[in-house]
Amino acid sequence: MTAFSTTQPIIRRKQHALDVQDLEGLLHIHIQIKDLKLFSSFYTRIDQVFVLWGSITAVIFLTAQFLTLSWADQAMLWSVLTLVGSWGTCRLAWYWVTVERLRWVVYTWVGLMIGGVLLTNWGIFGGGWVVLPHLCELWLGLSGIGYLVTAWGLRSRAFMFSGLLHFGAISFLSYVPEWQFLLTGIVTAGSLFLLAELQWDMHSIDDAQLLTVEQKQFNHKQRELRDLDL
Repeated sequence: MTAFSTTQPIIRRKQHALDVQDLEGLLHIHIQIKDLKLFSSFYTRIDQVFVLWGSITAVIFLTAQFLTLSWADQAMLWSVLTLVGSWGTCRLAWYWVTVERLRWVVYTWVGLMIGGVLLTNWGIFGGGWVVLPHLCELWLGLSGIGYLVTAWGLRSRAFMFSGLLHFGAISFLSYVPEWQFLLTGIVTAGSLFLLAELQWDMHSIDDAQLLTVEQKQFNHKQRELRDLDL
């Protein structure tokens, strides 16, 4: 079993020498007014998943913190957005996780999110009122588990620290009882947006059966270029 790599930085700026599976569905965003560049970046399909879930979690927890929607309305909103996010994750990430042999990570995340929705809805519609005061702990905990599972699959310290951050945030909720949803939203959405904007460490397999010999050779050359930029 491959251990966590200490040769790669935990996070760094994005590198342009991308593997075949990262180039699939790559999204470039460049915003410029005349000669003034306002924003320029690119997003792999995995980055797009992070942006999708970052937006979803921001909407959910900011709504819970600042809007006066009923618990029932919020539960329906959370359910719909979670299903959209789960479908989007499978749609965007499938090729990448297939190449990297990490489909089980997607299954884990989808299971955690749907399980969280079921528990939340049970708390609101099914009389499980013990759940309602602990929704933030629930979602931070589920996200923390998902990050640690992902860290193990990718051999990534960045995801490991993200998981620990989510578990650590649970202990701070009692200090901000009136702002728990805001804190949860900042941690969950902030982590996702940060991961989307930076490059994180991981161990990528060398014998992906889905790739052709030429694609494997291309990936090998790309990794050599990335290593020169360390």
